[in-house]
Amino acid sequence: MLLLISPDGVEEALDCAKAAEHLDIVDVKKPDEGSLGANFPWVIREIRAAVPEDKPVSATVGDVPYKPGTVAQAALGAAVSGATYIKVGLYGCVTPEQAIEVMQGVVRAVKDYRPDAFVVASGYADAHRIGCVNPLSLPDIARRSGADAAMLDTAVKDGTRLFDHVPPDLCAEFVRLSHDAELLAALAGSIKVADIGTLTRIGTDIVGVRGAVCEGGDRNAGRIQPHLVAAFRAEMDRHARECAAAVAAAG
Repeated sequence: MLLLISPDGVEEALDCAKAAEHLDIVDVKKPDEGSLGANFPWVIREIRAAVPEDKPVSATVGDVPYKPGTVAQAALGAAVSGATYIKVGLYGCVTPEQAIEVMQGVVRAVKDYRPDAFVVASGYADAHRIGCVNPLSLPDIARRSGADAAMLDTAVKDGTRLFDHVPPDLCAEFVRLSHDAELLAALAGSIKVADIGTLTRIGTDIVGVRGAVCEGGDRNAGRIQPHLVAAFRAEMDRHARECAAAVAAAG
């Protein structure tokens, strides 16, 4: 399981750089513009320069509307600015067909520029609160559009969490559907250390966190702490070992 950490700017990215050995992906977003709020191109460039070269930089394109051309241009801008993982929050897409049209434009724009870029179709566990596509439709949307991964996050940051809206058994189904489509499955949404065991057990490929590694557990007022990143990774590694041992013991 890969660990994706989301700093809110260059200063926090420098804190991530101090904990680079414990994380896998540095994710650039702007939380005050939404769950998957897009940051400025120059911030992406500065964060790319601030973290080790071997750590990929991810960038969110935003909680996007159903405007395929607009979103494709934004996604290309993120890639040109140095991101190799491009995440699109399908906030304004109310049908799978709309989401596929948006993601097809993103995939073409990004991969024409950089074929090795990694495109993530992101939906929302609390889709029922905002009227966008069903969470379990994301793997098929990602597959049909040529994306590389399907992701779930939460749209409304009001203290509710991923598992409050999509319980672990349905998250396991999301992961299974993603893997059947030959995609990576990413999960986020106020993930806590206590969730790592479940995420490991269901086969999650990428876990995205912010609040869990911020001072006081506060994604808005707190700041990312390198020692909390290290502690989160240590728990990930422990659960990975236990899961591997259980699989081996089972035959």
